[in-house]
Amino acid sequence: MAQERAVSPGALALDELSGWPEELCRRELPSVLPRLLSMCQHSDNWIEHIQILKVIVKMFLPHVDHLTLEQTFFSQVLPKTVKLFDEMINDLTSQAKELSSQNLEIQTTLRNILQIMVQVLGALTGCVQHVCASQESIILENIHSLPFSVLHVIKSTFVHCKNSESVYSGRLHLVSDLLQALFKEAYSLQKQLMELLDMVHMDPSADENDDILSMVVVIHSLLDICSVISSMDHAFHANTWKFIIKQSLKHQSVLKSQLKHKDIITSLCDDILFSFHSCLQLAEQMTQADTQDNTDYRLFQKTLKLCRFFANSLLHYTKEFLPFLSDSCCTLHQLYLQIHSKFPPSLYATRILKAQQEEIAGAFLVTLDPLISQLLTFQPFVQAVLDSKLDLPCELQLPQCLLLVVVMDKLPSLPEDVQTLWCTENQSSEATTRTPLLKAMFYSFEQCSGELSLPVHLRGVSTKGQAEVAVTLYQHVCVHLCTFIATFHPSLFPELDAALLNAVLSANMITSLLAMDAWCFLARYGTAELCAHHVTILAHLIKSCPGECYQLINLSILLRRLFFFMAPSHQVEFIQKFSPKEVENLRLWQYISFQALSAELKRQTAEEVATVGTAQCREWLSSSHTLGDLESLNTVLSSLLALCHSAGEALDVRQQTAIMEAGSQLWPFLNIKQVTGQPCVQQTFSLLLPLLGFFIQTLEPQLISQVVTLQTSLLKFEPPDHVRLAMLDFLSTLGKLFIPQAIQTGFIDETEVAKVERVKQEKVLFWERFAKVTTEESKWPPSQPYAQRAHPELLLEEEYRSALLAAAGAVEATESLLQKAPAPPWLLMEMEALQERIEKLKRML
Repeated sequence: MAQERAVSPGALALDELSGWPEELCRRELPSVLPRLLSMCQHSDNWIEHIQILKVIVKMFLPHVDHLTLEQTFFSQVLPKTVKLFDEMINDLTSQAKELSSQNLEIQTTLRNILQIMVQVLGALTGCVQHVCASQESIILENIHSLPFSVLHVIKSTFVHCKNSESVYSGRLHLVSDLLQALFKEAYSLQKQLMELLDMVHMDPSADENDDILSMVVVIHSLLDICSVISSMDHAFHANTWKFIIKQSLKHQSVLKSQLKHKDIITSLCDDILFSFHSCLQLAEQMTQADTQDNTDYRLFQKTLKLCRFFANSLLHYTKEFLPFLSDSCCTLHQLYLQIHSKFPPSLYATRILKAQQEEIAGAFLVTLDPLISQLLTFQPFVQAVLDSKLDLPCELQLPQCLLLVVVMDKLPSLPEDVQTLWCTENQSSEATTRTPLLKAMFYSFEQCSGELSLPVHLRGVSTKGQAEVAVTLYQHVCVHLCTFIATFHPSLFPELDAALLNAVLSANMITSLLAMDAWCFLARYGTAELCAHHVTILAHLIKSCPGECYQLINLSILLRRLFFFMAPSHQVEFIQKFSPKEVENLRLWQYISFQALSAELKRQTAEEVATVGTAQCREWLSSSHTLGDLESLNTVLSSLLALCHSAGEALDVRQQTAIMEAGSQLWPFLNIKQVTGQPCVQQTFSLLLPLLGFFIQTLEPQLISQVVTLQTSLLKFEPPDHVRLAMLDFLSTLGKLFIPQAIQTGFIDETEVAKVERVKQEKVLFWERFAKVTTEESKWPPSQPYAQRAHPELLLEEEYRSALLAAAGAVEATESLLQKAPAPPWLLMEMEALQERIEKLKRML
């Protein structure tokens, strides 16, 4: 029979072979297959090559021993197939620009190429299906060339389809049917290949062999395909990722040190961010449309589900390969920050409806929490989060702060060595420096100035029977910080003390306040002995501060607050250790509220401060009154002022009188020139005003008049803000106080003519100023400051008058003092000196 005859070596007709029965193909395999393979290898004709390949796959492949597939077929044919497929892709790309509906020749050529490519994919699918059908367990070495060739062709196909818009430009419709067929065939081929790879068996006892390396290449080739199809087919993209994760975990024992984990983590994080941004865009569209279209909402939920899938995949992969992810920790850290930067309460968040916010938080963001839990024990992640050189852009500063709060919440449940890892600096000189957790938290909190000033609100903690209440960022951080402190491991207390003290000394007010609040919590939560110890340390720090500085102000505020939490017995010890009877301790007592003391202790310490303070004032009055001594005098005045404000009711009449007289006697030594030119005199002035204001009801009217007159003159020299504030505070104490006309502003002896003239001049001066301001307001836009106005001649005359009145007031005050008490020895000499200056002024007129 013709079907059983041997094939002639010189004639091998493909159409004849395609009609052979199965038995003839099996019998003639040894002689026919080598010739077909040779034809395949030497043929550069695409049509001929695919015809031969299809005959081999359909007629002869089923009869090849599966153990010899690689040697007898795959390794000989598939490399040439891949080469020709690449040529077809190149031809398509180069000729596509000539495609048009009028150019039928190029249209036919391109469509023929696409049809051949579809047939190639079909033939490769046949190869994969045959291997799957012929074996239950596959050794990768026995089919080595097949997966690599298939993956190359699949990727090339998907890249071409993805770029088709630009490749074919406006002529895509002429070939779109074949491109769809091509994509569908590649899609089917990849699904078949993944089924095949799922059957691969690898020896876990092997350290390293060709199979292991081959599987690594396969996984990373699929990873490359993921990056191509991510925007083409979301479901297919997710299934490909699912397969990559599955195979990585399936062969974990042999692949763990061979896989490029950083590439996998980076790609997975990129896909998470891409799908998350897509989800936000859809939510934003629904917000802007102000209607909830069912189609848009279904797409939103589908994309959100994809976000959750990717996040869970990352969580699973990270859990299994954590020891190998040291170079991926920065990527994971950035992923967390980037996601939270686009979600409320971030100032850079996409504006979406509350309902969508809750859906995203409940379905996606919750998966990031266990991810952080997994990473907490991993030293490289600690280094990435606490890197001292971490320089984050504005939009990532709040997420960093919130991340550190999450870490604080989780640390107490972890072993001491993990807490130590987070809360201490790294000791290795070779490693990158790491900032301790609390220090990093305070620094990160400080960077969130915008969120603190608005303020932004975060989800609060609900209590029993009450609804959840939103809290500010400050409240959120403060509560969680205090909770963390309450569980702090005793071995880390030195780190806690150092972090709190450094933050209290911060130049940033809100950071210092947060540290003070946390420290006060520690004082109340801890033992009374710990509180007393901290108060003692603060007292020594304050006493050692060199002059006025913001650090001293911060320390003094904290001392004042902590003093209220001291046990009465410890307050007694403090008074004994830092007795107000000793002048050098008045530096402390100016910052302590006497309200924190019991009635008896308040009376005792108030008396001691008043006695020592007034004695120091008298000593200064009887000395040479140098500016160098003013610093100690200011300390005394500050302590007396603190005493009056917080324990005024504990002072008896004698003590009150002594303080009032001290202030009254010091006032005449202040003059405008010194107050405007000497900071230490400004401080004395700013302390004397409230001190005198405290006794305003018992002060001599003449002294009150002098104080008001000096303030009026001083304002013309534009004193610093703290001086102005002190002046305002003093004026607020005056109320409806009546000052007799006989001792007021120097116009009592005016003649009627002089009075009329003065009023006319004042009116001219007033309206001239008013006109000047009105003109300037018309020239400058509201957002710009007004230009400084020059003093007219009438203003200069007024200044002369004010200066003279101030001098007259000083003379009257001296006269009043001489009536009350004997003059000090130096008074006559000073008056003679003033007389000489007056004579010199007369000669200048």
